[in-house]
Amino acid sequence: MASKSFQDLKKQAEETAQGAANAATGAAQQAVDQAAEAGQKAVEHLVKSTQEGIDKSTGQAAEAISSFGKKYGFQK
Repeated sequence: MASKSFQDLKKQAEETAQGAANAATGAAQQAVDQAAEAGQKAVEHLVKSTQEGIDKSTGQAAEAISSFGKKYGFQK
């Protein structure tokens, strides 16, 4: 009888340990997914900011060249 009780206790402990391992795996996967999503958003923000900076600089350079050309009579 004691052997059956021990086997039941062992089975219950194994099931509890497996449940804890599964929960830990799920939590770890969720953390990885959230980190990946945050990284993707950061990259998208960087690309957008960089493109806006390039567009602004290009516009300013075009204006400067146009002003220079008008000032020295290269353009009308």
